[in-house]
Amino acid sequence: MFRERVQLKTRDELALMRQAGHIVAGMLADVRAAVVPGVTTSELDSVAEDHLRGHDALSNFKGYHGFPATVCVSVNEEIVHGIPGGRVIEEGDVVSVDGGCSVPGPDGRRWHGDSAFTMVVGDGREEDRHLEEATREALWAAIAALAGGDRLGVVGRAVEGVVERWAVRGVPLDIVREYVGHGIGTEMHQPPEVLHHATRDRGLRLKPGMALAIEPMIASGSAANDVLEDGWTVVTRDGSRAAHWEHVVAILPGGVHVLTAPDGGASGLAPHGIVPVSLD
Repeated sequence: MFRERVQLKTRDELALMRQAGHIVAGMLADVRAAVVPGVTTSELDSVAEDHLRGHDALSNFKGYHGFPATVCVSVNEEIVHGIPGGRVIEEGDVVSVDGGCSVPGPDGRRWHGDSAFTMVVGDGREEDRHLEEATREALWAAIAALAGGDRLGVVGRAVEGVVERWAVRGVPLDIVREYVGHGIGTEMHQPPEVLHHATRDRGLRLKPGMALAIEPMIASGSAANDVLEDGWTVVTRDGSRAAHWEHVVAILPGGVHVLTAPDGGASGLAPHGIVPVSLD
């Protein structure tokens, strides 16, 4: 878990990350509005690229270990890291979009944001709507747990709790374990790893100044997965559909602030009775 190497940020540095996070939020909002039947995933990537260009921000996905696009667009059985191309979005598809950017700080270092959403195109199937809703609920339950928790392990326990509650309602879901959340700051991926399933280890002690990307990925069937020949796209082995939601969360004295949400996380945390801590 590289616990000794976790980067702690000042409030000014977190404010720079919030700047990047709000640009990412705007980018994803533009992409979401463009997701309609008939659009190709490469066209969605162009929407994302145009948004970043208009805000003088750099994609932290494009070129990362050779990734060829500004965002990942994963459809139906694709869990994560889908490469945009000629695939045409159809009515009823489950579409996940993951992207980020970086902005410069006064010392020349770049500060990063990273976020993801899932949507069902049109009305879709009830089971797909449940999948999307449960994954989004798991994300906010995990963020709420961070607001009141003292150890990183609260994230996995919160996600598992949501999945268990949906199972009681007759909606069996499976958490993807191989792909985890992460620290973020002057690099997109930093220690610590953030597991979305419970373990016996309570995890790293939370400290003010941490910034964590929380990103549960959940499948409607088995979460067993494979990577396609393109070396990136991760798909469920049984062909079941998957969802992915992500936000970057700053740990602050007295609570949290969601750096990739324009309202700081207020709307997502309200059902949990939590008000985000101001970063200003």
